[in-house]
Amino acid sequence: MVTEASRQASLRDRNLRLVLATVLAATGPPSRASVAAATGLTRSTVSRLADELVAGGLLDELERSAVAGRGRPGTPLVAGSGVAALGMQVNPGLLAARVVDLRGRVIAEELVVGDLSGSDPGKTLLRVGTLARGVIRAAPSDVRLVACGLAVPGIVAEDGRVLSAPNLSWSDVAVKRLLPRRRLGGLDLHVANEAELAARTVAETAPGRPGPFSHFFYVSGEVGIGGAAVVDGRVFGGRHGWAGEVGHVTVEADGPPCSCGSRGCLEQYAGQRATARDVERAGWALGVALADVVNLLDIPTIVLGGHLAREADALRPSLLRELDLRVLSSRWRAPSVQVADDDPAAGATGAAYQALDGVLEEPHRWLAR
Repeated sequence: MVTEASRQASLRDRNLRLVLATVLAATGPPSRASVAAATGLTRSTVSRLADELVAGGLLDELERSAVAGRGRPGTPLVAGSGVAALGMQVNPGLLAARVVDLRGRVIAEELVVGDLSGSDPGKTLLRVGTLARGVIRAAPSDVRLVACGLAVPGIVAEDGRVLSAPNLSWSDVAVKRLLPRRRLGGLDLHVANEAELAARTVAETAPGRPGPFSHFFYVSGEVGIGGAAVVDGRVFGGRHGWAGEVGHVTVEADGPPCSCGSRGCLEQYAGQRATARDVERAGWALGVALADVVNLLDIPTIVLGGHLAREADALRPSLLRELDLRVLSSRWRAPSVQVADDDPAAGATGAAYQALDGVLEEPHRWLAR
């Protein structure tokens, strides 16, 4: 039986989420009055809920701004600086751990460059745990960590197992068993694909704040190639969360063998080593594979990340030439190629963003903690 008390509690929870989301999505720090105008809630309701969110550390107040006209100046609201998440990343050439706060700022990090191809999963995840503990200690003592995430370059099951990460030579790795909560400061761990998490840093400039593109296909470049489709600002993972593996789209049926067991995969032409050997051919291969993506998904904006972003100027002519030739809709809507920020550990930041989703979705759960 739904009681009046439970109905009121549910309404409060929804309104808390709405107020928090409105502040986080704003392009500039809004006042309580502007939040009320944006949400349709009364000023008194917004004021009460904002006070709760400030008291719980999910929002901060800035100095009151001087405004012309009658009435008291509003007090700007921003995301709370004392709430953060831990994001980690394992790539064939990099280990990373970062603490990212609700404003999207990296407040502690450690990155280690090295060759992890064919590495032992247990030893590698032990190193990740050591990095994690180090950045947790380095974070300001008044910051509250709420959860953590790990980005890996492969196919990840719902239970966090890495089913296949060909460029690491990992198969059926029980990450949560090898990296338990006690090695992560007691934080709950979420494991996801590196490209999907890196794409979140393009879809959102900070947790809950939309980025410049709402629909795009992200291509992650390192030793291998990953991908993620973003629709309406959200990563589309497919039925099992395994969509976007553009690195294993066949460019040439009789091409060179790939670590995945197939032949002629895109990453054999546009991975980091292959691009360094022949940028022109890498751009051609990207154009061939990404034209299929655009034709299938009708997402004409391509965002290059990783080494592909650094080589974008050299890749763009041959890539655009192939897209123009092969994309059926190019006459009416020419595909565009954009470049992500040069961040070697974008997956770690995206993992932290995802770990903060629980705060954005259910802020009431964190107010009493």
